[in-house]
Amino acid sequence: MKKTLLIFLSIMAQFFYSQSDCTSALAVCGNSAISYTPSGFGSVQENPLGGGCLSSEHYSVWYTFTIATSGTLTFLITPNAQADYDWAVFGPNKACGSLGTPLRCSYASTASGILTGLNTTATDLTEGAGGDGFVKYMDVVAGETYYLIIDNFSANTNGFVLSWGGSATLASPFSDPAVQPNPFIAPGVPAANPANPREVTICTDPAIFDFTTLSAGILNNNPNFTITYHTTQNDALTGAAPITTPISVNSTTPEYFYRITYTDPTNPNNPINRCTQTGNFKFKLGNITALDVTLLGCNNNGTSIATFDLTSANVLPSDPSAIKKYYPTMADLVAGTNEILNPAQYVSSTGKVYVNVITAQGCNDSAEITLNLRPVIVVTDATLRSCFIDTNPATASFNLTLATVTAESGIIKTYYPSLTDALNGTNAIPDPTTYIAPNGVVFVKVTNATTQCYSIAKVTLIVLPPVYSNVLEDKIICIEDTTTLDAGPGFSGYTWSTGATTQTISNVTVGTYWVDLKTGTCITRQNVKVYPSEQPVIGSIDIQNNTVTVYTVGGTAPYKYSMDGINWQDSNIFTNVPRGDNTVYVKDDYDCDPIDVTVVVPNLVNVITPNGDGVNDVIDYSALASKKNLVLSIYDRYGVKVGQADKLTGYKWDGTTGGKKVPTGTYWYSVEWNENNKKNTPFKFSGWVMVKNRE
Repeated sequence: MKKTLLIFLSIMAQFFYSQSDCTSALAVCGNSAISYTPSGFGSVQENPLGGGCLSSEHYSVWYTFTIATSGTLTFLITPNAQADYDWAVFGPNKACGSLGTPLRCSYASTASGILTGLNTTATDLTEGAGGDGFVKYMDVVAGETYYLIIDNFSANTNGFVLSWGGSATLASPFSDPAVQPNPFIAPGVPAANPANPREVTICTDPAIFDFTTLSAGILNNNPNFTITYHTTQNDALTGAAPITTPISVNSTTPEYFYRITYTDPTNPNNPINRCTQTGNFKFKLGNITALDVTLLGCNNNGTSIATFDLTSANVLPSDPSAIKKYYPTMADLVAGTNEILNPAQYVSSTGKVYVNVITAQGCNDSAEITLNLRPVIVVTDATLRSCFIDTNPATASFNLTLATVTAESGIIKTYYPSLTDALNGTNAIPDPTTYIAPNGVVFVKVTNATTQCYSIAKVTLIVLPPVYSNVLEDKIICIEDTTTLDAGPGFSGYTWSTGATTQTISNVTVGTYWVDLKTGTCITRQNVKVYPSEQPVIGSIDIQNNTVTVYTVGGTAPYKYSMDGINWQDSNIFTNVPRGDNTVYVKDDYDCDPIDVTVVVPNLVNVITPNGDGVNDVIDYSALASKKNLVLSIYDRYGVKVGQADKLTGYKWDGTTGGKKVPTGTYWYSVEWNENNKKNTPFKFSGWVMVKNRE
């Protein structure tokens, strides 16, 4: 089976020079096809070769190869055109000068298209005249080193291709990941035509170029490899005439070459140390032209100051990876002073800044960045009015989205409780359609959805307070009367708790009412009460002989008094009241139905003679026994109580005190009771009595 491993960057390159001595044999590294054209022999023309298989060298080349993995080894020599190639293999592990008899040798005839080499079908080890050009494959063991000479007996420059096969592989540092852990990276970039050499940029043509600046990129951190640079392919193959200092290069030279070699750090005599890998590249002119650019910044809230992202200025579209440094003046750019260190957030008004653009290849140019401000988003302050909230009349629910603060399209509105929050974008009002607040202000950030520029408008919030009627007031009426309630003019609508929708309602009795008063879109509910007037109460009645004095409490003074309910007087004193039952009427200033109480004027007893004759022996008020709390008290002229008549004495007094008769004289007495009515009206009847006792 044919195996092909790429080890040269120029696999099929034509070699137009002789490499013909054993001591300078080219190392074959890996089972890669090799195209070569020998054009002579080396320093020594060896003759004969191969024990008679080969005559003396003509146009020859020597190879050496080391086995990496054991197995069978075949190869094929294919002439590029009519040529007679002879060959011989020596080894294993022989030294030049003592190679001995070849292990295999053969030749191809001069006829066009005749091939030669090792294959798996031939059985002979050497091939003479008249053979088919092939001999038996080789069984090889890892670590063995062999030499191969290929000679063009025809002595022409029709080259050949040497390709390898079999199960064995040839050693190479370029195919062993333990030796080369990373891929080599060819310098420059691919040419427009992939068949042409890769291109390395220079900023001037010609330019002084240090080739060693390419080495680290090519070697890609692979240890124990070295690289040299050459002006010809032959020098790259042999390592001759390396470029050791910076030289003048240009874009017209077709190509330059580099050579990669390996050195085994543990064995300087390792055969694979002779392996090389070559590549080529050319230079192209890469000078740049930076473009002047204009940037637009947001004139947020009309401050005439914007934050510019200078890095967004596309001053070199052809190379986005170029390094850019920004300066406030051209003088600073030239001197490399006052560099703008935060170009992504450069705060400035209108003006210019300057940028120095440097490519990875070191090409540079400067450009001018003009800073302009976008038009200010036009906003106007607004005012919103909203009706009070019943449960908290100092506040209202505002729909902030109804505030007309701009006529511009393509904008986003965000609402904030303070200007600081609006500027910083913090504490945004989550639901601006139901914002509950007292009188005050909020702020609207009006942002252009495309440019993200903004302006801030103020919205004044006015709570429309409840508007009450200054006419509608609570009333006091007699419990049996009705009245009219008037909410007053000036409202756009009225709705009463009775269902009426008029300004006034009539025939209103005692009770609690409300009316919804509409002012604009706001409705104020006002409560009103109709109270019953407080009825006056006859607190007490004093009776002295035929004079009745009525004492009234409660109600609303002044009071009116009457003994017949028809004729009324302002005085609470009635004289010449007949003895027996009488009725007293009282009403207050509200002139409601009067209250009345029955007044009993007792018969007067002015003299008693307690002598036991049965005539005027006692003061007797038992006729009033049905009255509550009836008590008869007697006092001497000094106010000392000398007697009492109550239920125990049958409401009678016989002129004694403590079982002894009182002295003859005049005594005062009072009779007190409570009338049998709801108010238990207290009565007091006063008089005097002469007591005549026999001494």
